[in-house]
Amino acid sequence: MQKLRVESFSISIDGFGAGPDQSLENPLGVGGEDLHQWFFPTKTFQSMHGEGGNGETGVDDDFASRGFENIGAWILGRNMFGPIRGPWLDDEWKGWWGDNPPYQVPVFVLTHHKRKPIEMEGGTVFYFVTEGIHAALEQAFEAAKGKDVRVGGGVHTIRQYLNAKLIDKMHIAISPVLLGKGENLFSGMNLKSLGYECVEHVATGKATHVVIKKKS
Repeated sequence: MQKLRVESFSISIDGFGAGPDQSLENPLGVGGEDLHQWFFPTKTFQSMHGEGGNGETGVDDDFASRGFENIGAWILGRNMFGPIRGPWLDDEWKGWWGDNPPYQVPVFVLTHHKRKPIEMEGGTVFYFVTEGIHAALEQAFEAAKGKDVRVGGGVHTIRQYLNAKLIDKMHIAISPVLLGKGENLFSGMNLKSLGYECVEHVATGKATHVVIKKKS
C-alpha cells in the first residue's frame, strides 16, 4: 500500500523547522542551514550534488539514504520551491536547485496561483496544484505508480498533512541548535490525539533521529 512519508526533516531543539525571513540569500530562513549540518556531510547528500562516492557513512547517512527508497513522487509547499510570493509574474524561476534538481520524479507544488508544469533535467517535473492538499496527494499517488510519496516541507505543509492524519511515517532529525524563532513544527499540535506514536530514536554526534508513525 502506498504511504505518505516525511523524511530527513530537520528541526531545532526548540522545534523550528525553518528560520525567519526566507530570501534568495537564506533559502531556509536566517539560521536555517544550521539545522542540516548532520545531512550535508553524508554520502547521500554529496552524491546528490555530484560528488560520487565522497561523503560520510554511518547512522546519519543511513537515515538520509533510506528517505529516498521507494519514492515515486514528492509534494512541496510553495516556499520550498522558491521565495516568490503572490501571482507568478513570469516563468523564469524554476526552483532552488538549477537545471537538474535532486528529485528525479514528479513533484507537486502547493500554490494558490496557477502555473504550467516545468520539465527539468533528470526526470523532475514540477506540477503546480491549486486545489489543496488532498488534490495534491491524489495526483502524487497516481504519478508515483505504486511507490510512496514524500512530503518535503515546509513546516506549514507538513502540519496540514499531519492535522489531516494523512502522513503515515515521519523521520525527524533534531539538530543540537536553538533558532529562537521561525516556523515551529509541532506548536499547538497534539500528535498523540492525532494517532501518532514514536517507534524509533537514535542519537548521533550531530542529530537525534526520531521516527513517528501513525498507529495501525
